[in-house]
Amino acid sequence: MRHAGCALSLSHSALTALHPRQPASPILQWRLLPAALLLGLALGGCSNSAPPAAPAAPPSVVAEPAKMALVEDQANFVGRVDAINKVELRARVEGFLKERRFKEGDRVKKDQVLFLIEPDQYEAEVEQRLADVASAKASELNASAQLKRGQELLQSKNIAQSKVDELQAAESVAQASIAQAQAALNAAELNLSYTEIIAPVAGRIGLANFTVGNLVGPASGTLATLVSQDPIYVKFPVTQRELLQARREIENRGGNAKNVKVMVELPDGTQYDHTGQLDFVDVTTDETTDSITLRAEIANPNALLVDGQFVNLKLALGDPEESVVVPQAALQVDQQGIYIFVVDQDNKAQVRRIQTGPAKGAEIAVTKGLKEGELVIVQGIQKVRSGQPVKASPPQQPDDSSAANSGQDSADPHADADADADQKTQQPADQDSDAAKASKPAAAAKPDADDETQKQDATSDSDDASTGQTEAEQQSEANAL
Repeated sequence: MRHAGCALSLSHSALTALHPRQPASPILQWRLLPAALLLGLALGGCSNSAPPAAPAAPPSVVAEPAKMALVEDQANFVGRVDAINKVELRARVEGFLKERRFKEGDRVKKDQVLFLIEPDQYEAEVEQRLADVASAKASELNASAQLKRGQELLQSKNIAQSKVDELQAAESVAQASIAQAQAALNAAELNLSYTEIIAPVAGRIGLANFTVGNLVGPASGTLATLVSQDPIYVKFPVTQRELLQARREIENRGGNAKNVKVMVELPDGTQYDHTGQLDFVDVTTDETTDSITLRAEIANPNALLVDGQFVNLKLALGDPEESVVVPQAALQVDQQGIYIFVVDQDNKAQVRRIQTGPAKGAEIAVTKGLKEGELVIVQGIQKVRSGQPVKASPPQQPDDSSAANSGQDSADPHADADADADQKTQQPADQDSDAAKASKPAAAAKPDADDETQKQDATSDSDDASTGQTEAEQQSEANAL
């Protein structure tokens, strides 16, 4: 509009310069208007000043106030589950495997028979050793009787003393033979008992490495593995630095290292129901890693912990304490340490250096540098700078009403499809109606434009006639003079 006004002023000036004594006709003004508009656009307008740029809007961020929560000081480690009793079952005598009296993977009781080796040859050996014992006892009776008779003859001096000494030695040999036969019998009975391989502890048995009918013996290797499951050990390495630091923290809180609770995190991220306690600290340090092995005993009634399994451990170094917590997503790190952005009273983002403590899920404790209730930016951090105004809003909560509306909208998809089809059908008719309505004003406007043109032509003719009349009058006056 500014350029159009300037163009009209230029056209008026141009007409005045051409006809200083007579006003320009309307038709001439309309004919000169396009040239004046082009001249105004070429000159760039009447004014060279531009409006100032609008200030940038402050970035939108999500901020939430720091809150107080109970936080437990913990130390995290990675450990391995270790069965208290782990037995590799082996054959102590040689023979063919006759029976397997368990199902692989089952729980077994203590002293339960697991494997049976053919006992026939060992039973025969026991019977043989029994006979040897009986023979030795008979020989001993005979030797004792001979010695007694010799002693009687010695009193009547009917036998030499040397003969009595021989009889006494024979009796001692017979007694030794009884002991020897009894020892052989014990060995035979022991070998016979070894044909039954029993469970030395209660636990769960693994896969059997030999099936019935195979020849097994001391050189055959492990027949099966039996492990106890309840309770169970968890071993984990701790560096000397971490161990000293934990001991100092426990002592400063007046606690006892033996009462430290050990919590286990299962591989799926869930917390194990039972907690354990430390029961052993190794007496030597691993020279390669400068770490020492600690062990905790934990109840395992449901057998969720399996021997050899890796687990995450958390050691509670004291009772829970109330502390300021913020989301871990708000933390930023640079060369100077950890910092966060807070929103001050003037709605400006400010850098705040903090010191953090133990983590609690998605939140972390702040031990220094932050107070309860201060607004901490948790989203949109990359868009702000220190001292920059921001537009802070609280975190969005799930809206149940929107979910309900969404459910109602999607309840009848067929009705929605029908409605869309009707709408598409009505659109061409509406467009035709709008085109017809638009054509009527255009047709009505055309006669008006023709009337206006005729009026302008009539006005132009009258102006020309009046101008010609004025010139004739001036000429007649000049002739009269």
